[in-house]
Amino acid sequence: METQEEFSLKRELQRKAVHATSVLIVVFCYFLPKEVILLLLTLFLILFLEVEFVRLELRQKLPLFHKLYREKEAERLSGNVFFLIGALIAVSVFSKEVASAAILMTTFGDSAAAIFGKRFGRTWLPGLKDRAVEGCTAEFVVDLLIGFVFLHSFLNSWSWLVILVMAGTATVVETVVSKIDDNLLIPLFAGFNAQILSYAIS
Repeated sequence: METQEEFSLKRELQRKAVHATSVLIVVFCYFLPKEVILLLLTLFLILFLEVEFVRLELRQKLPLFHKLYREKEAERLSGNVFFLIGALIAVSVFSKEVASAAILMTTFGDSAAAIFGKRFGRTWLPGLKDRAVEGCTAEFVVDLLIGFVFLHSFLNSWSWLVILVMAGTATVVETVVSKIDDNLLIPLFAGFNAQILSYAIS
């Protein structure tokens, strides 16, 4: 029989597997015109809002999907909706490289924090509920790797600073924010800081 911890980790892995589809958005960024990407994201946002209408307003359980919602999402919009809004703004406003990094940090950085925190978390941050040093460290490392992949040649010798600031912003937001959905805040805050800094030093 599964322990509560094992069940929680399994559920988290299922949720993050769905979020991994964000890779498609990044692929689109490099092969499709921005207008087409924004139209597709808007379409998916509308579809998810319709699903949320059925779930929240009509009180209907959705086959398979209802297991992926967190307890706190029982009476509120799911993180998928906020993520799509964040991705829409990121693709609209930021450069292709910054938007791609911001979107992947939102999914894979957050996934690393959740999975490593639940599986290996031993040292808990004081004053922060369910936040382990191990999870935060894993997220920061993953975010650094993502930043290096997309931004290492962005500003030549100064790219390391942009990567560090972006990864640090994403990690801090995911760690300290609990009331506002981080699927919205991470791509906006991390992307904005990286874009502004790149303008300042270019």
